[in-house]
Amino acid sequence: MILVTGGAGFIGSNILAALEQRNAGKLVACDRLRSNNKWRNIAKRELADIVHPEQLFDFLEANRKGIEVIFHMGAISATTETDADKIVANNFSLTLALWKWCAMNNVRMIYASSAATYGDGTHGFDDDASIEHLAKLLPLNAYGWSKHLFDRRVARKLSVGSRRPPQWVGLKFFNVYGPNEYHKGTQQSVVAQIYPHAVAGAAYQLFRSHNPKYPDGGQLRDFIWIGDVIDVMMWAYDNPQVNGLFNVGTGKARSFLDLANSVYRSVGREPQIKFRDTPIEIRDKYQYFTEARMDRLREAGYDRPFTGLEQGVETYVKRYLAAADSYR
Repeated sequence: MILVTGGAGFIGSNILAALEQRNAGKLVACDRLRSNNKWRNIAKRELADIVHPEQLFDFLEANRKGIEVIFHMGAISATTETDADKIVANNFSLTLALWKWCAMNNVRMIYASSAATYGDGTHGFDDDASIEHLAKLLPLNAYGWSKHLFDRRVARKLSVGSRRPPQWVGLKFFNVYGPNEYHKGTQQSVVAQIYPHAVAGAAYQLFRSHNPKYPDGGQLRDFIWIGDVIDVMMWAYDNPQVNGLFNVGTGKARSFLDLANSVYRSVGREPQIKFRDTPIEIRDKYQYFTEARMDRLREAGYDRPFTGLEQGVETYVKRYLAAADSYR
């Protein structure tokens, strides 16, 4: 049995699709579906069970001998969430309890960290998991801090020889885009947000730069296609001897203007880009540059190429966003 927390979410539902395609066994999703269309992310999957997060540990105890691996994607992922108590309870305390359960029950754990742990990038984007390096990082928001807090806790536990899961892999996701993100509203990728404007032949407004080092639209991100993210996780699943904290990006930063132009051209339109001020409430926490260092993942044995921005955007637009059924 394989459990995916956050299984009805963006990345979680894509994991379930990949596992089902592999005939990996009984699949269980843990998530809150609520009243929006999030359920559609898993509507095509054959699931053994859907577990509410409040029942997670009861489910684990009842099935402790049957669970092979947990993909822990469940989290409050909105970088704009301001309730730090809520974020800590969901992103740190629950994850720590899950780590302890996996360690005690010999269950593998592959979990989501985030590139938000790097803050403004002052100390680079090196996925060095040492206590000393992690102590230097300063996330810009509570979400990034909660993920960083867990990464640091893991580093400390490992340093003192505490019991750990038989496999542990933490993944620092950069800017992921692809199908099944539609329930996220304003937290969807910029690709998904631009698409309806591009189809209509209307202009889209990117954030204006408030940093003299970057022109408007020249803010840089490491954008990564969801298919590449899933490939990394399936590789980790196939290689239980691999342990560690790894970046999941392409290693190549591209501008928001490049991204926007790709969306328009994928629908056969000339780009129409305007600019608006970055909202005051996030302006001082805005990342102007992210670019994953991919050396450690490569050294661990991952050798597949990453999808280029233009190819990834075109695949997303033509295979999903422009399709009658946009879900994977």
